[in-house]
Amino acid sequence: MKKKALTLLMAGVMAFSLTACGGASTNSGSTDNSGADSTTTEAEADADSSSSDKTVSGDAIRLLNGKPEIDAQLQELAAKYNEETGAEVVIETIGGDTNASDELKKMYQADNMPDIFVIEANQAANWDGMLADLSGEEWTDKTGFELTDDNMGTIGFPYTVEATALGYNADVLSAAGVDPASLTSPDAWKSACETLDSKKDELGITAVFGWCAEPANLGWSSGTHVFGQYLDAGLKADDTTYIDMLNDGGKIDDARMKSFAEFVGMMNQYSDPALLVDGTYDNQVAGFKDGKYAFITQGNWCVTSPEDVSFEVGFAPYAFEDGINTIIAGPPSYWVAYQDGNVDGAKAFFNWCAGDSAQDILVNKAGLVSPFDDCQYEATNPFYKSMKSYIDAGNYSGWHTMLKKDGLQNETCQVFADYAKGSIADADAFVETIKKVIESYYAE
Repeated sequence: MKKKALTLLMAGVMAFSLTACGGASTNSGSTDNSGADSTTTEAEADADSSSSDKTVSGDAIRLLNGKPEIDAQLQELAAKYNEETGAEVVIETIGGDTNASDELKKMYQADNMPDIFVIEANQAANWDGMLADLSGEEWTDKTGFELTDDNMGTIGFPYTVEATALGYNADVLSAAGVDPASLTSPDAWKSACETLDSKKDELGITAVFGWCAEPANLGWSSGTHVFGQYLDAGLKADDTTYIDMLNDGGKIDDARMKSFAEFVGMMNQYSDPALLVDGTYDNQVAGFKDGKYAFITQGNWCVTSPEDVSFEVGFAPYAFEDGINTIIAGPPSYWVAYQDGNVDGAKAFFNWCAGDSAQDILVNKAGLVSPFDDCQYEATNPFYKSMKSYIDAGNYSGWHTMLKKDGLQNETCQVFADYAKGSIADADAFVETIKKVIESYYAE
């Protein structure tokens, strides 16, 4: 992957949970962006309880994992590390019904902090002065996705890369004569939508878009990921123009927001009405996997295995302005080392994790996308080929949506829902409404 420094500006004290993003059962602001349903399975519950019952030796490194869906793979990773180095890493997995941020607070108050834990970019300010500086470590020369902070230095180890844009069914687009590479302007999108919509029966699709604006259970998607396209689409990964405006008292660019609103209006028009207002994440993803929709408003987490789909998939940009040709890509979260913990042990583990043995497990077994330039393993994720093409070309924007004021997504998602329902009549009304909502929220 192309080397590119990603120095993210920290914005205020924001506390997001570290549970899997797509499965938040309430609109609490949980966005780890994995997109997996966070309903606690029996396996996850077993993993959770078994991890917490482990006896930890005095010199072991403790890693707090907030992704229960990859607990087994991280346990294998720890075993491999012990086999190759003799050092012990204990994986303590929480998640499902447990809020990892709350758990971290309890651990801190009890003076029981793990040596390694997960944060999102906007959480760095919460840990100011308490995270180890990882600058100069060997792994930092292999990636452009490390998390840096003006005060603390290099603080975040990227263990995966995730991307979000408009996922597409390549077979459907090909059959309709639509070239996804051409979708870099509003006019191109309008033409493509008209073509696809006119051929729905012939193509066997229900609608052009699988897009759901239901706010109670999918507000994390509209309020964070879709809204994030307004903030970053078309920008270079280190361009913070619109997130800086947003965090300066809730300011927006009216003209850009109107173009974005017109694009969302197009998605509303060509979406499955049964999904648009009252659907669920499971409905949305199942419909895309079954070939009912040409596009889906999700990320690479919605299709994780080649067995998930019988067609090729890829990403197209939210080109609401002429020339937009980027997807949002980067680490949704990072491993960090607690400054008062076993820092040397954590650093050694991070360097090992950037190597072949660990990457084999993380990519081939955990299904993650490697952030490291020299990784020889290609992710099995069906979106990987498309993701990599954007990243290698430098056509990717940052995850700056993660730096907005905590909880804003709970307000903006309702604006998307009202727009989908028709109670917000047009793009101008969308801009007026979302502007008031944002300004009011930042004024609190």
